Amino acid sequence: MTSQNFDVIVIGGGPGGYVAAIRAAQLKMKVALVERENLGGICLNWGCIPTKALIRTSEIYHLMHRAEEFGLKCSGVEFDLQKVVERSRGVASQLSGGIKHLMKKNKVTVFDGEAKLLGKGMVSVNEKEELSAKHIIIATGARARVLPGLEPDGDLVVTYRDAMTPKTMPKKLLVVGSGAIGIEFASFYKTMGADVTVVEVMDRVLPVEDEEISKLAHKAFEKQGMKIITKAMVKKLDKTKSNVTAHIEINGKVEQQTFDRVIMAVGIVGNTENIGLEATKVKTDRGHVVTNEWMETAEKGVYAIGDVTGAPWLAHKASHEAIICVEKLTGQKDVHPMIKSNIPGCTYCHPQVASVGLTEAKAIEAGHKVKVGRFPFIGNGKAIALGEAEGLVKTIFDEKTGELLGAHMIGAEVTELIQGYVIGKTAELVEQDYMHTIFPHPTLSEMMHESVLDAYGRAIHF
Repeated sequence: MTSQNFDVIVIGGGPGGYVAAIRAAQLKMKVALVERENLGGICLNWGCIPTKALIRTSEIYHLMHRAEEFGLKCSGVEFDLQKVVERSRGVASQLSGGIKHLMKKNKVTVFDGEAKLLGKGMVSVNEKEELSAKHIIIATGARARVLPGLEPDGDLVVTYRDAMTPKTMPKKLLVVGSGAIGIEFASFYKTMGADVTVVEVMDRVLPVEDEEISKLAHKAFEKQGMKIITKAMVKKLDKTKSNVTAHIEINGKVEQQTFDRVIMAVGIVGNTENIGLEATKVKTDRGHVVTNEWMETAEKGVYAIGDVTGAPWLAHKASHEAIICVEKLTGQKDVHPMIKSNIPGCTYCHPQVASVGLTEAKAIEAGHKVKVGRFPFIGNGKAIALGEAEGLVKTIFDEKTGELLGAHMIGAEVTELIQGYVIGKTAELVEQDYMHTIFPHPTLSEMMHESVLDAYGRAIHF
């Protein structure tokens, strides 16, 4: 084995790993990054970015069918599925190349291959090269969870990866799971013309969201023609050469329905296998690496960030953990632990859903006496002008302190709007700060202002 020494070795080049590598390099450390597949990880290559490219296509396709509503004439609207997929893959490829450039620019040494911890600050790459460093950051990400008896085959039963590169558009599609991944694919395929059924084991779709938002989303999806089955479970899948019959248990009774394709979206599990954890004191819990607030594991000098450490499984959470981890281990001043209640969540379905902080139920459960504000899209001039008058902005405040406990939105562009509340939560603003902020007109952001005002009985336009 050849041997090289570094200050930091990062295992995994996703949004956690490559950000950690760049920040460490900025702080004058000698950095190695080991990636077994593509720089950018799942998010950039098979997740966040290419799915948004697909969804953008479906948004335009949807608007083209609404042309007359805007005084336009548009007939014979069709799509070329191969070109839709090619565009999505092209976007991912372009950005992956950009990460490679950033590694070169920051003088990060990139190793292609499988990394394995050897203990005592040692890592092997493809069992051919040996790297050593005082600090090792595990950023190996996660993969789709597989349920026994419902295993994907990459053809009729697929996970998010194959769902992004369909060779044909299914006429009838089953999506198992209604979290962000499942609902985004359900929304894309429905908009592109598939007959979509979603099965969710919980009592509502998007179960981590505020219940009021979930109900509005459910109503919107059904209005579009999507079939939603909650409190149900897929028990078995019978496959033929061309279709799949799903055995769906609903209220204790099993029904059989046949589909062209099934997308499994039942969560993810951390990539902790075959990376040498057994050679260390690193602990795992239910498939994820256990860390403290500084991303430190039970093994001195070994850290873990991103999806491999558990929920929430979000790229921006991974990137922020990377910054905290590197700045802490290098002794930077003013480093703060992650405040998970300040991590926003976004779902890019139609309509979009976004949130930060506690739901109304969780806030009350935590002992807060709350003030709740709501403002509907129908009361906003910009939303009406856009032809997007369905939606809601909901804010939850602590009655005593005025602290914003949570914000929850459904409607056009809410994935962009939510950051206004995230900044406010991070800065620990209170209701008066939001009230005294001037929001530009006409914008969708005015609804954020009105929702705050409504919590205190001061809404102007509703």
